[in-house]
Order: sequence, then structure tokens, then C-alpha cells
Amino acid sequence: MPSSLIESLERLRGTPRDGALLRYSLGLEHLKAGDRGRAIAELREAVARDARYSAAWKALGRALADDGRPDDALEAWTHGIEAARARGDRQAEKEMTVFARRLQKQRDA
Repeated sequence: MPSSLIESLERLRGTPRDGALLRYSLGLEHLKAGDRGRAIAELREAVARDARYSAAWKALGRALADDGRPDDALEAWTHGIEAARARGDRQAEKEMTVFARRLQKQRDA
């Protein structure tokens, strides 16, 4: 059952406020609710609307990793690292670099 926050955010779809931030917020809320499939779809839409949205790339990578899709997660984090560099977001760049290294080590073990 969707939360009232998800329902409120869903009502904003198709309005002038429907943008990367809305889709990112929906993705995070769906993650919290345990619906990885919907979360991944919303986070993909967020980065499609704003490819420089490093926080959305980071969340997308995490959702994909948690969904057992390490190759897709690494691809998302690679895009996210590039986006973070372009924006000068050193913290997000560092975090995604660490996440990607850990995931690669797990995959290679």
C-alpha cells in the first residue's frame, strides 16, 4: 500500500512540477516502501530528465545493487561519478567511487 507521501507525489506527475526532483523523490519513497522496481523506474526517469543529477545516479546505483544487478549499478555509478565531477560535487563523487570499488571487489571475489 503506497504511503500518503507517495500518493501526494504521484499527484504531481504531469504537472509543471514534474521534473527530476519529483522523480528522484518518488524513487526514494518507493525504495523506503520496498518497491525496488518502481524506485528504479522513477530514478531512471530522474536521470533522463537531468543527466547531471548526481544524487539520483547514486540512489539508482544503490537500488540496482540491492536488486542484484551489479553491472547496471556500476554503470549508474560511473555516470554518476561523471555527473558529480562536472558539477564539482566531490562528496558524491567520492561516495560513488567507494560504492563502485566495493561492488567490483565483491563481484571479482
